[in-house]
Amino acid sequence: MTFNPHTPEDREKMLSTVGVASTDDLFSPIPREFRYPNLDLPPALTEMEADRHLNERASRNFVPDGEDIYLGAGSYRHFIPSTVDHMISRGEFYTAYTPYQPEVAQGTLQVIYEFQSMVAELFGLDVANASMYDGATALAEGALIAVSATRKREKVLVAPTVNPNYRSVLETYVSGTSVIAEILPAGDDPFAFDASSLEGALDDSVACVVIQYPNFFGSIEDVAAIAEVVHAAGALLVVSTTPVPLAVLKTPGELGADVATAEGQPLGVPPSFGGPYVGLLATRQKHIRQMPGRLAGITTDESGKRGYVLTLQTREQHIRREKATSNICTNQGLMATAATVYMATLGPEGFREVANRSYQNAHFLASRLEARDGYSVVNQTPYFHEFVVRCPRPAAEVNSALLDNGIVGGLDLGTTDPSLADHMLLCTTELHSRSSIDRLVEAL
Repeated sequence: MTFNPHTPEDREKMLSTVGVASTDDLFSPIPREFRYPNLDLPPALTEMEADRHLNERASRNFVPDGEDIYLGAGSYRHFIPSTVDHMISRGEFYTAYTPYQPEVAQGTLQVIYEFQSMVAELFGLDVANASMYDGATALAEGALIAVSATRKREKVLVAPTVNPNYRSVLETYVSGTSVIAEILPAGDDPFAFDASSLEGALDDSVACVVIQYPNFFGSIEDVAAIAEVVHAAGALLVVSTTPVPLAVLKTPGELGADVATAEGQPLGVPPSFGGPYVGLLATRQKHIRQMPGRLAGITTDESGKRGYVLTLQTREQHIRREKATSNICTNQGLMATAATVYMATLGPEGFREVANRSYQNAHFLASRLEARDGYSVVNQTPYFHEFVVRCPRPAAEVNSALLDNGIVGGLDLGTTDPSLADHMLLCTTELHSRSSIDRLVEAL
């Protein structure tokens, strides 16, 4: 590439802004012997030698079986039917590009349309988009829908029981704008949020209240009661959720949510060290023009045949520029396809089976722990497949001991709040068996 837009003056300004004298200073953390052009590298390997070397290194990894992992907190291990990998590995899906030309992208557009239809049904809302980057960005975009829909209201109230990582992403989203994201104080029960916590906080500056269902600690919030209070103040309710519990719980839409978002990773996408994932977002019909990202629609061509198109693109920044409702104009197409294949493979009955087994395993584990000295479940409200347990010693120590027994424990809540250092967030899914739960309890 011969064209470089940065002039020497531009570079000087950038270096001065970040507080270094030269480009070399940017690489100071890297020992000089490992820097170009005098890289101190070992001799080159043949492909066969490199393969052997990498396999030897990889064999040192501790890879526990899925049923010996009790870590959730937003990323979950579920059984993924072989149909998922088979379908998304097909070239038509794996290499599909942005479907701006519907005449050559009908397959991709149909998958997006079916994905949207399934997500809308899952959330109990009118319309879903073609997916977001992940659950955190979906939640942030959901809050911005409310800000746009309520026009002059620019305050977003966030329950303290929302995933702290999601709260952080939301705060980053609104930084530098006139929108204010305010974390509400915890109530009498720090592991649940109720409508009374909103007393005195709602006024005509509040665009929406953001809650999580089930919340970060696994507790199931009283969404309907919260929705009633929020709507009485003229604000909207944005609910961050997770897909599997919705197979048996009432949907956010039924309970009064105006916008619902979720991390779609549990739908046929492996944890994969944190990504790529897929964000789910749905809302009511009246807010459709405030939705970010893509929306696939169904129509008929001049011959009367069914066809799929991208619709309502006027909200995207390549057309509306600064008037666009979002700067997102793409979607996690491959991961959305995986979620679509997963839901289609399981069907309603299979999906309920996954949810029921996850729920039953969590409550069986909780009952076993309650019978052990030093351990107690602290959730005072109903929970689904995650719950908080108080440990007799710091959770970090417990997890270390579990790891010595080949078990990955729950999330050390001391990493999110130092006052919860002896609390652990445990999660079960349909992958856990009675024998694996027995192993965990015995190790504890």
